[in-house]
Amino acid sequence: MLEILDTTLRDGEQTAGVSFNVNEKLAIASLLLEKLKVDRIEVASARVSKGESEAFRAICSWAAGNGCLDRVEALGFVDGGVSVDWIADAGGKVVNILAKGSLRHLTTQLRKSPEEHIADIRAVLERARERGLSANIYLEDWSNGIEQSPEYVYELVDGLKDTAIRRFMLPDTLGILDPQRTARFVGLMTSRYPELHFDFHGHNDYDLAVANSYAAVQAGARGIHVTVNGLGERTGNTPVASIAVILNDMLKVPNNLDEKQLMHVCRYVESISGIRLPSNMPVVGENVFTQSSGVHADGDRKGRLYENALLPERFGRTRKYALGKTSGKANVMENLRELHISLTPEQVKLVTERVVELGDKKQSMSTEDLPFIIADVLKENSGQTPDNIHVINYSLQLTRRMRPVAIVKLSIHGKEYEESSVGDGQYDAFMKALWKIYDRLDKKHPVLVDYAVTIPPGGKTDALVATTITWDKDGYEFKTKGIDSDQTEAAIKATVKMLNILENMDIIH
Repeated sequence: MLEILDTTLRDGEQTAGVSFNVNEKLAIASLLLEKLKVDRIEVASARVSKGESEAFRAICSWAAGNGCLDRVEALGFVDGGVSVDWIADAGGKVVNILAKGSLRHLTTQLRKSPEEHIADIRAVLERARERGLSANIYLEDWSNGIEQSPEYVYELVDGLKDTAIRRFMLPDTLGILDPQRTARFVGLMTSRYPELHFDFHGHNDYDLAVANSYAAVQAGARGIHVTVNGLGERTGNTPVASIAVILNDMLKVPNNLDEKQLMHVCRYVESISGIRLPSNMPVVGENVFTQSSGVHADGDRKGRLYENALLPERFGRTRKYALGKTSGKANVMENLRELHISLTPEQVKLVTERVVELGDKKQSMSTEDLPFIIADVLKENSGQTPDNIHVINYSLQLTRRMRPVAIVKLSIHGKEYEESSVGDGQYDAFMKALWKIYDRLDKKHPVLVDYAVTIPPGGKTDALVATTITWDKDGYEFKTKGIDSDQTEAAIKATVKMLNILENMDIIH
């Protein structure tokens, strides 16, 4: 069984701009161990900060109460046992000692001989034994060390292999390896020391962390280090979602990961880290199960010709068919099927032509836009325009030390309604006033799931911003986008678009 160590809470938190508080760290730790079922988690670096100590204590207390304290690890240093005491005093049971895995690092940074370094590590191991801790060891800069000073690497491992070290961890600290060299170098370690447990810790500087982890497993590594969403210093570490499917589909290596939990865990970490997932990120990106070509949609409809083993259902997702200038009739029909809308062949043809026309103008469309397009093309709403709901006017008041106030006048099918409300922000006040109108009319409304603002580079105060809002209506999730030079106005435009989409869906149905 291959071991998976997740270091999101240690190495992942070294991502520039990322910092988790105590509650966030505890939530991520429980998700990783209980839901995703990674084998081990590395959650802290010793002696970093008071907040790091508080978070580590909280995680250790939780883990002790849930019988998994031996799966919680913290990074320690060759510092005479000070790190060991820090970990033990906080309730930890496992220290990952950071040693020097290359002669250049040892002589330049520590200015010590190999013999002195081995003696210092043994002293830390003795202190760990006294405090009741088990120990693993990182050979920092091992990838350069095994290439440039292999005799030193062997001397280090030879000097420590008879100790209580449970795992020797091989980091590609600077991300300099490729799959061929990874396989060769890991193979040197596993063939020379078949009795030892080796982990591989990849970094993604050349975008090869996943490929290198693949090669390391093939060469006999018994453990792989990952982070959620590939978080980590510089370009990050091996993403857990990518390695999970490779282990299952390509290497056929037994592991404990529950791939059905990948989306939930990755989205949660995305939300609290502030680091957005690329839309094309394998497995968990927004677009990875979206087909744009009409030929592909047609092939899927006739015989699932454009599917591979990465079926979206494995991850609690569904396949989608994008709407744009490369769309064909099959794309439109798949979207209509998702919305449970029936049209005649001639109507489908007209709608497809409009979709392609809009795509040529670089207008982005989604499944949720389709009812609006249908109503516009076919005029099936009794001669009314698709814009059945619009804001007549609104007033937003922001006064220092007072809650914002919104007054909203809305037109729904030609009838006007007005409400006011306070809120925690100007947009929040607007939404609360809007929902008051809907509540008066006994109209159901969706829940706001996510709110993202995209601001172009340059820093101009009059630049256009795009606000993309994700909504959930009775389990049906969709997005709308508004563009304006004012962020709040952009959000309001996205909101009005949402109201009309839902209204037109009701009309077409």
